[in-house]
Amino acid sequence: MIKLEHVYKAYSAGIPALNDVNIHISEGEFVFIVGESGSGKSTLIKLLLKELEPTEGTIIINGKELNRVKRRQIPKYRRNVGVVFQDFRLLKDRNVYENVAFAQRVIGMPTRRIKKSVPRVLSMVGLAAKYKSKPRELSGGEQQRVAIARALVNEPKILLADEPTGNLDNANAWEIMKLLQEINRRGTTVLVVTHNIDIVRAMQKRVITINQGVIESDTISGGEE
Repeated sequence: MIKLEHVYKAYSAGIPALNDVNIHISEGEFVFIVGESGSGKSTLIKLLLKELEPTEGTIIINGKELNRVKRRQIPKYRRNVGVVFQDFRLLKDRNVYENVAFAQRVIGMPTRRIKKSVPRVLSMVGLAAKYKSKPRELSGGEQQRVAIARALVNEPKILLADEPTGNLDNANAWEIMKLLQEINRRGTTVLVVTHNIDIVRAMQKRVITINQGVIESDTISGGEE
């Protein structure tokens, strides 16, 4: 599903942002990526989204070697990789329904399909009743649920969540993590980048720790893999 083999990423001379990274993630896994600020987590996410190219090494996602994916093919590739950010990135002038529908309109999905899929994902994230609300009328937790619905509406095989609870209080953070866990149970591979060690410890999933661009540890429920 996701393979990084001897991946290096250097922005300039000196210590690389990622240094000989090897990661294999199977279909249906739930994995936390943790590490201090500047450890390489954001670089990793950008490589998986093909926003950056590795300096060396091979990245394979869903059987596709990313360095062989041409620029014009990137939008199609990204349909299978949903992404959720810390700051929600919602369209402030559009309501909940239109924010989620936007992800389908940009790929040319027929309106009849949008009318079926958007209510389905809004129901999944518990926001079916708020489809007419604007982002400013929602709590932070609700806005993140909209962002998750938008990431899921095209049914990606992989969901990347980059600090999804970073702007939320503890109660809302847990609700978002429960939602991500349920999404994983339905078959989506989920990668969560986070600083929230309390959540990581409590959920007992696979945890990959990056330190100064190097994989420091790769554990599952407290035991070495």
